[in-house]
Amino acid sequence: MGKIIFYEERNFQGRNYECMSDCPDMSPYMSRCQSCRVESGCFMVYERNNFMGQQFFMRRGEYPDMQRMMSMGMMFDNIRSCRMIPMHRGSFKMRIYERENFGGQMHEMMDDCDSIQERFRMSDCQSCNVMDGHWLMYEQPHFRGRMMYMRPGEYRNFREMSMGMGGMSQGSMRFMSMKRINDMCN
Repeated sequence: MGKIIFYEERNFQGRNYECMSDCPDMSPYMSRCQSCRVESGCFMVYERNNFMGQQFFMRRGEYPDMQRMMSMGMMFDNIRSCRMIPMHRGSFKMRIYERENFGGQMHEMMDDCDSIQERFRMSDCQSCNVMDGHWLMYEQPHFRGRMMYMRPGEYRNFREMSMGMGGMSQGSMRFMSMKRINDMCN
């Protein structure tokens, strides 16, 4: 079970909201979020309501101000929704595809990949099928840039997903590195 506490002011001050599950809209509980503390588990936080917009992975720890979170790679200045990432202790398995709708080259992964270009000689990843485990996919090699949380399921078209997120970058959305979410949540 995870627990995250959001605060309206920096350094864990002001009104707060404790969350132990998914929260699609934080606005009834607080007007803004300037700091937070993850007491247990892992969470994805989102810049917009209903798990939309850019996202950022948060593990156990203290985040005393938004400026510090932004220096760690968060690309937005307010949290509007959050999703608890369930702990997964089994195997991890994902198939990545070069093109939309599972087309082009396909590679199966069961561990982290810091660069699909170096490992598979694959210049693009436009769709995937997550069969086991929970994953973070990154826009750039070596787990950098904007990220997206992927739970088990089929993801046929990253471009359509990016429209709902407000777009990750100009053009279509693509991922160049992937990481399993396993012991990161302890």
